[in-house]
Amino acid sequence: MTHRIIDCGADKPLRVVVAGAGNMGRAWLSAITAAPEADVVGLVDLDLDAARGAAADLGRPGLPIGSDVVALAAETGAQAVVDVTVPAAHHPVTTAALFAGLPVLGEKPAADTVAHALSLAAAAEASGELFMVSQSRRWNPRLFALREMACELGALATLTTEFFKAPHFGGFREQMAHPLLVDMAIHAFDSARFLLDADPVAVYCQAYNPPWSWFKGDAAAHAVFEMDGGIRYAYDGSWCSPGAETSWNGRWRLSGERGSALWNGEDDPVLDAEPQPPATRPHSTYSDITGALQVFVEALRTGRNPMGEVHENVMSLAMVDSAVRSADDGRRVLVDDVLNRAHTDALRAESHPEVRAALAAWPSVRAALTAHPPVFPTS
Repeated sequence: MTHRIIDCGADKPLRVVVAGAGNMGRAWLSAITAAPEADVVGLVDLDLDAARGAAADLGRPGLPIGSDVVALAAETGAQAVVDVTVPAAHHPVTTAALFAGLPVLGEKPAADTVAHALSLAAAAEASGELFMVSQSRRWNPRLFALREMACELGALATLTTEFFKAPHFGGFREQMAHPLLVDMAIHAFDSARFLLDADPVAVYCQAYNPPWSWFKGDAAAHAVFEMDGGIRYAYDGSWCSPGAETSWNGRWRLSGERGSALWNGEDDPVLDAEPQPPATRPHSTYSDITGALQVFVEALRTGRNPMGEVHENVMSLAMVDSAVRSADDGRRVLVDDVLNRAHTDALRAESHPEVRAALAAWPSVRAALTAHPPVFPTS
C-alpha cells in the first residue's frame, strides 16, 4: 500500500516515541539511541516508574515520559511510534497512533489475534500511515544469503527447520497453552515465507508436551505446511529438549532439483548443488532490530513498501494460528479458512468506522494482503 512520506534520515533524524519500557522496550531505546537516522524524544508506559527507570538507565533521566502515546507524541513533536507494548495492546495503541498521523514500527506479533492484525492492516489503509512489523530474525544477512542460494537450486521441493532448545524462562511462557508455537515459531514461519517467496495454503500440526517438560502447555510441535506452488515446509521444534541444542535461529535445509542448501542458524549457509553460472542477487547488510529501524526510516523517506509492512506480515501470524488450530482439532487446516473467520471477527468487533469500511471493501482477505508486495532491500 502507499503511505505518507516523511522528510527524515541520517541528516534529519526521525523523532520517535517508544511505547513500552520492558526488556524489549529497553533494547529498542538503546538501538534507536545508537542509530543516526532516529532520535528518541519520549517514552510511554502505564507504569511511569518503569519508564523513569528505563530513561535513567539510558542516561537520559530528563526524557519526557507519559502513559498516553498520542498525547506524548503531540507534546514532544514526535513523528513516529515504536510500539513495544504487550501483544494485547498492539491493536488499540497502533490504531490510535495511525489515526493521529503517526506511522508505527511494532514488535512481533502484529497483534494478539489474526482478527486484530487484519483490523490494523485496514487501519493503515484508512489512515494512509505506515505500519511495519519488526520480525527481527528476518533481518539476518545469513538468512539473506540462504535465500540467494535458493535461486541456484532450480525448482524447490522441501524446506525444513529443526529447533531444539531447553530454556527455563519462568513467568507467562511456562503457563501458555502453546508456548513454542505462539511465542517462538513465528520467527521460523516468517523466515520460511521469506526464503521460499511463498505463502501458506494449508497445515497439519501435532503439538505435545514431553513428560519431563517444565511447561504447562505443549512445548513441542511438528508442523507441515503446504506453500504456494506445492512446496512443503516442515517445522520440528521443542522448548524442552536438553542436549545438542540448535541455535536460536534453528537448523535449516532447503532442497531443490539441482541440490540443497544448509544453514545451522549461526554460520554462513552452505550450498551443495550442480554448478551454475554466478547470478547477481539482492543482498542485505541489515541486521536485527537495528536493521528493521533502518528499513522503516528508509520506507518513510522514500515511500517504498518495506518487508514487514503489516499486510505482508499478517500471513506469518496466520501460520501460527493455523498450526494451533490444527493441533487442537487434530486435522489439516486451510489457511484461507482461518483468514476468512478472522475477517468476520474483525468486522464484528472493530468499532472505528473507517477501519470497518476498509475491511468491508476487501475483495478477499488473501487478495488484500498480497495486493502490494514489498520492495526487496538491496543494500
